Amino acid sequence: MTSGRVTVYFAALLARTEDGWEASDTELDDVETLSDLTDLAREATAGSAEDDTVLVFIEQEGAWFGVVRVDGEEDPRIYVSDAAAAAKSSYGEILLTDEMLGREPGTDDPGVDLDALDLDGTEDGEPAESDAAPDSAADDDDTGEAPGDAVPDGPLGDLELLTDLGVPEKELLGLEPGDALSDIAEILGAAEVLEAVR
Repeated sequence: MTSGRVTVYFAALLARTEDGWEASDTELDDVETLSDLTDLAREATAGSAEDDTVLVFIEQEGAWFGVVRVDGEEDPRIYVSDAAAAAKSSYGEILLTDEMLGREPGTDDPGVDLDALDLDGTEDGEPAESDAAPDSAADDDDTGEAPGDAVPDGPLGDLELLTDLGVPEKELLGLEPGDALSDIAEILGAAEVLEAVR
């Protein structure tokens, strides 16, 4: 019998269509970037109106939850209830963009030239030997450490992404992980369809 605790995630897509909200559970194993997640959301409304709204719900037990809103081809809007907690999760890291964290874009992007990353020591915390000067300014923020070290506690992202759907900023901030996704779905009138995929 192992003493390790299994981390439980729940992820679902909630798409607004002409017939109302439709929910589907989603598998995140093949999702490695926010772009992957956004594509997955857009596929949920393929063949319907281009500006249909899709909400991606991600929740880690009672630790944190995230909502990604995709409206047609617009850039995704993101809210994370606890950035520091999410940063410790591979799924949470997908949601915490450089823009949200106020860091230089591309520091964690696998598509970026690795040599450039090595100069800063940001790829894995082990800069190339020739660039490992201890007084390097790029090392001042400890970006080679765990993501949570530089991520603020508490909510982060677009606090108004659900305002027009009936969940204003104050109410969003008051939601508790574990109940939040069900509470949001209830306000949207989609509680039953969400529960059906839990």
